[in-house]
Amino acid sequence: MRLIIMGPPGAGKGTQAKYIAEHFGIPAISTGDIFRANVSAGTPLGVEAKRYMVAGEYVPDKVTNLMVRNRIDEPDAEPGFLLDGYPRTLAQVEELDGMIKFTGHALDAVVVLTVDQDEIVQRLLQRAQVEGRADDTEDVIRRRQEVYVEQTEPLIDVYRDRGILVEIDGMGEVDEVTQRIFAALDVIPES
Repeated sequence: MRLIIMGPPGAGKGTQAKYIAEHFGIPAISTGDIFRANVSAGTPLGVEAKRYMVAGEYVPDKVTNLMVRNRIDEPDAEPGFLLDGYPRTLAQVEELDGMIKFTGHALDAVVVLTVDQDEIVQRLLQRAQVEGRADDTEDVIRRRQEVYVEQTEPLIDVYRDRGILVEIDGMGEVDEVTQRIFAALDVIPES
């Protein structure tokens, strides 16, 4: 199963990605985790990525594309994968199409979690306190929401036009959302 999970920052993608990946026996590949690991380690990539992350901007495509390409080429991703945080732009959609086509496969579904924007801001502010995440200030959260609307929402229409979009109500308890996702995905044949 080759999947993408989308939704605005704070919609619960990371939480749901873990359950989906476990359910289908595929790796959850989170660009956010990859970026944060590089920033923490102080790698050259991390230093470059941090400049964009602290401003609430997206890390440039060339950096992100290379990381994703390398990751989906790893052996554990051979039977499939779940991408969380990629693609975020139309250019990245084209890049991902090429990556997957090269392997002889296709995307099976794109899951979009829909959540009320005020709920998202509250979730992220709470997460910032619990996890001590300095990148989750209210100004940065609001800027991420703007960037999502400008750059990522157009991807939803692309995947809807392809007939592989699965919209899921992301409001409610975690297990309720998980069950909605499984109910929608378990009926989709793998490519």
